[in-house]
Amino acid sequence: MKKILLLLICCQIIAQETLDETIVFESANPFSYEEVITDLDNQEKQTVTGILGFPADFDSEKKYPLIVGVAGSLNWGPHHLKYLEMYRSLGFATFQLQSFDSRDVQSTVGSQVEVTSAMMILDSYLALEALSKHPNIDINKAGITGWSLGGAVSLYSAWMPLINSINKGEFRFAAHLPIYPACLAYPHPEESMIFSQAPVHILIGELDDWVPASACTNLLGRLNESGLPHNIDITIYEDAHHSFDREMELTIMEHGYTLGDCFFPMNDEGTLFLSEFWKIPINSPTMQELALLTCAGRGPTMGGNEEAREKSFKFAENFMKQVLLLSLIHISEPTRPY
Repeated sequence: MKKILLLLICCQIIAQETLDETIVFESANPFSYEEVITDLDNQEKQTVTGILGFPADFDSEKKYPLIVGVAGSLNWGPHHLKYLEMYRSLGFATFQLQSFDSRDVQSTVGSQVEVTSAMMILDSYLALEALSKHPNIDINKAGITGWSLGGAVSLYSAWMPLINSINKGEFRFAAHLPIYPACLAYPHPEESMIFSQAPVHILIGELDDWVPASACTNLLGRLNESGLPHNIDITIYEDAHHSFDREMELTIMEHGYTLGDCFFPMNDEGTLFLSEFWKIPINSPTMQELALLTCAGRGPTMGGNEEAREKSFKFAENFMKQVLLLSLIHISEPTRPY
């Protein structure tokens, strides 16, 4: 019996591998959002790859809705891949963006400069452009999700100045699901708080000290105060730390940042400043390191929370199904007031 089960598992793995395609496209290496918006043509070119996967019952005559996945500072982990497996079981194609491997980087924990969210947002949109040519992809039903650093990618990829600077805004995501993102930048002045009207929903842990929920609630509070339309919402999971959807014990990451008090204004050209008063631009690795010295510590806690993990997977399933498959504008779930 065990041999039969092993054989079936092996057959499933082989079958999935035969459906996977490696997609190669040209991107670039902008360090900052400013370089994406104001100087994209002059950035160093970068070849990027990703793995396109399809449901097990793939039909070559069909176009599939797409979910682009973006990993965090530790690159791809087993819990990320479980989300992608779930999406494929629901009938989605998935794209595992390889921003780290493409740049020969395995981790940015402790530095956050070798691969930046600016690079990964650019990768995401250029991947979308490349996949728009695929005969089995419905590019009008494409969502993006990411974790931690990748969560910031799936959040700020909804900011209109970035969208309009890449592909002239021709390609857009119809859904954004940031999971424990770093909400470190807020558009300022308030008239630059222009986000896509595609649904954006943040999932984050109450006890996250790597990328605290308070920064995300502050961002949403400012958006609400601006009076500008947006479609961003948040769910905060009680007693949950960073990486609550991993199956691991709580662990202190000694070299990681704790970003508790970090919250930087950003103008409509994507330039981050130290504060609204101290208009010192944060536009290089050195300036970023100096800026983090003013607000960040070291040694965040990360690890799984079974209840939050189950809720996160369920929410991800419902969110993508309702937004991309059922074409609903917004779904609701009880959220923590902000």
